[in-house]
Amino acid sequence: MLTKAAIQRLRSLREKKHRETLGRFVVEGEKVVGELLAANFPFEEIYATADWIDGRTRHSSASPTASGHLESEVAPPVAHDVSSGGEVQITSVTAAEMARISHFPTPSSVLAIGRIRRENLPDGALDHGLTLALDGVQDAGNVGTLLRIADWFALDRVLLSPDCADVFNQKVINASMGSFARVRTYRSDLVAALSGLKIPILGCDLRGADVHSLDPLGDAVIVIGSEGHGLSAATKSRVTQCVSVPRYGGAESLNAAVAAAIVCDNLRRAQM
Repeated sequence: MLTKAAIQRLRSLREKKHRETLGRFVVEGEKVVGELLAANFPFEEIYATADWIDGRTRHSSASPTASGHLESEVAPPVAHDVSSGGEVQITSVTAAEMARISHFPTPSSVLAIGRIRRENLPDGALDHGLTLALDGVQDAGNVGTLLRIADWFALDRVLLSPDCADVFNQKVINASMGSFARVRTYRSDLVAALSGLKIPILGCDLRGADVHSLDPLGDAVIVIGSEGHGLSAATKSRVTQCVSVPRYGGAESLNAAVAAAIVCDNLRRAQM
């Protein structure tokens, strides 16, 4: 049975200030928790109903291991965490308890807790490979989708300005569809980070050059602004070339994630 203090702690993680204070974040939902477990994400705690525990045990026991033997991937009450060599405690909760700790109007059957880990951008990292830089993208769903796009096109990293949505926001993690665990993210002042770079810095802008005319680029930064405001003036001052997706119809603009996907696709195709 969960204590009142445990319930209060889990519920508090809805808010960024409490996530930062406790250094923990929450992920809820069968699909996203399953995706992150499959990616060997090192959860610290899992709270689940008996249905989820039983279902995962049955599913795991039916899958042969690399050696050909059948083995349970998650065996309650403790699951082995492959990525860290440690173990994550699984706490069985009732449907009523899950309703109390859930962050959703309709509770799911599993909720997991991870530790917030932030990396500083290494010196010289942006000089090599492809970077997706997000300038003030505050919509959590868009940030999550942009992480997914970076994962799809195998970009080396995603750089977020301080006013972007928090990557540990549950909406970001859910929208990333597991890419949260695979994409390296950094939070940094974009103007400072982009200053002095010798590689192309491409800014997505409606008045930019046709993205289909881009030359092959092995090293570049692609900068995406918010849907409402586009690139900030300060960040735009560091852009070496503005690019756009040609418009053939009457739509005012493209979703930021859609525009980023088209630009990334053109960069990758130009490399072929």
